[in-house]
Amino acid sequence: MRLTCPLCGDRDRREFHYYGSDAYLDRPAEGAAPAAWDDYLHNRDNPAGLTKDLWYHEQGCAQWLVVTRNTVTHEVSAVELVAGRAGA
Repeated sequence: MRLTCPLCGDRDRREFHYYGSDAYLDRPAEGAAPAAWDDYLHNRDNPAGLTKDLWYHEQGCAQWLVVTRNTVTHEVSAVELVAGRAGA
């Protein structure tokens, strides 16, 4: 699989570290119930189809990226900087 970093261009996915779903960006609010934190830290979906994942360009520009991809076909449809997202 190849990812097109917005800063570095087309790269092999081995340059990146997969972190998980972009839901990591939606942390529970300060003072949230322990159950909300437990769900955030320990429960993950494993969908078949279109997902948005958080990746770190470890061997490149050291930027966090949101990668939109299909987990069935491995087709990557978008790569964007986390820092450029609204609300990030």
